[in-house]
Amino acid sequence: MSHYHTFTAHDAVAYAQQFGGLDSPSELVSAEEVGDGNLNLVFKIFDANGVSRVIVKQALPYVRCVGESWPLTLDRARLEAQTLVEHHRHSPQHTVKIHHFDPALAVMVMEDLSDHRIWRGELIQGVYYPQAAQQLGHYLAQTLFHTSDFFLHPHEKKAQVAQFINPEMCEITEDLFFNDPYQIHERNNYPAELETDVAALREDTQLKLAVASLKHRFFSQAEALLHGDIHSGSIFVADDSLKAIDAEFGYFGPIGFDVGTAIGNLLLNYCGLPGHLGIRDAAAAREQRLVDIQELWNTFAERFQTLASENTRDAALAYPGYASEFLKKVWQDAVGFCGTELIRRSVGLSHVADIETIKDDAMRHECLRHAITLGRALIVLADKINGVDELIARIRQYS
Repeated sequence: MSHYHTFTAHDAVAYAQQFGGLDSPSELVSAEEVGDGNLNLVFKIFDANGVSRVIVKQALPYVRCVGESWPLTLDRARLEAQTLVEHHRHSPQHTVKIHHFDPALAVMVMEDLSDHRIWRGELIQGVYYPQAAQQLGHYLAQTLFHTSDFFLHPHEKKAQVAQFINPEMCEITEDLFFNDPYQIHERNNYPAELETDVAALREDTQLKLAVASLKHRFFSQAEALLHGDIHSGSIFVADDSLKAIDAEFGYFGPIGFDVGTAIGNLLLNYCGLPGHLGIRDAAAAREQRLVDIQELWNTFAERFQTLASENTRDAALAYPGYASEFLKKVWQDAVGFCGTELIRRSVGLSHVADIETIKDDAMRHECLRHAITLGRALIVLADKINGVDELIARIRQYS
């Protein structure tokens, strides 16, 4: 029986040789630890020619960016692997493939994506992938529809909800998205120059009531198996390819959360572009981000609608027009959750390179203020923004 221990590079090579699924496992000879996230060890496993062949990922029993003072469940590795396996069933072209996972060691062996690039880095550098937004919309529609009540038998759905209960990781989301930015908390992380802006969030009754409603939906609406953290840093892209990774926050929650988080990260890039390109030169790239947001939502909604019309198994949910009404609710949720992503990435513990890597302090602060202001507007106005075109208009209004 496996017993947990923290992997070394040597351990990772031996494990990949055993479970990497290669015809000649002895070809694997070395490993490099490349994890740059907050939670895990990630090893690239190389052959004798220096070519990366598979990835070995192991969960640590604490939050890596904080240390052992913030312990964390190892069961998240099982939940991540099983979420990715389930999503791969429904969207194999857009989900990283898991070759093997061991819940006791909290380790998995997965497809190597060295021929892809992290989407966030490409967005910051201005490298455009014209298919990416549509492919992300397709991934979200396929995975969220097929794990929802529209498709699953009620018995299977309830069993899966139980299988994917993820309380410790959900608690992190609940705190970082809905609690910390709206109170004084040691985890919050923002420049002192923004204190007035952040203090205003703490005193904003209308905003805090809207955030409470969003948190309640996150608590209570087990609509589909979410990725749970689908941002541009957990997406790999290549020419005509997109793959989602890093699903340790997977659980059954409101569909709009995944959609809103994805849109929110495109908007964070939108907010940060002037800091990288200058205000005038950022205009064209910003317009492209708005097109990306339109394409993401339209692809998701159209594909979800098609799946619902062709594959809904429940007689009541199959009634003509219901899927369209449901998507209106998903849209309003998505706009609100998008706003919480903008604020928590500007005020809270975990920021994004789209803004953090801006070298000029004054410009970086202005980009953060823009994200905070836009985030607040989307949260409080979510029920008044009736479609993606109205969202684009609101974004322009606050630019």
